Amino acid sequence: MAKSKVRKKAVYTPPQKTQKVEVSPRWLVPTMLSLWLIGLLWIATFYVTASTGTEVPLMTDLGNWNLGIGFGAIILGVVLSTRWR
Repeated sequence: MAKSKVRKKAVYTPPQKTQKVEVSPRWLVPTMLSLWLIGLLWIATFYVTASTGTEVPLMTDLGNWNLGIGFGAIILGVVLSTRWR
């Protein structure tokens, strides 16, 4: 009977994970949620005041840029949510 060959290379053993688990900064979640809510409230306020005819001084001057401000805040909140661990 033929003898099996002896393995010449050592068996691969993956390196042990000794890295510390990364934790999100304490300001991240409150800032993320605040941006979402501010963006949502900004857009809602813009639509409600536009439909009822009441004027909010800052919003009247900006016109449709109000949508950009609201969606910009929401997008910044989403970008921050990608960094949450």
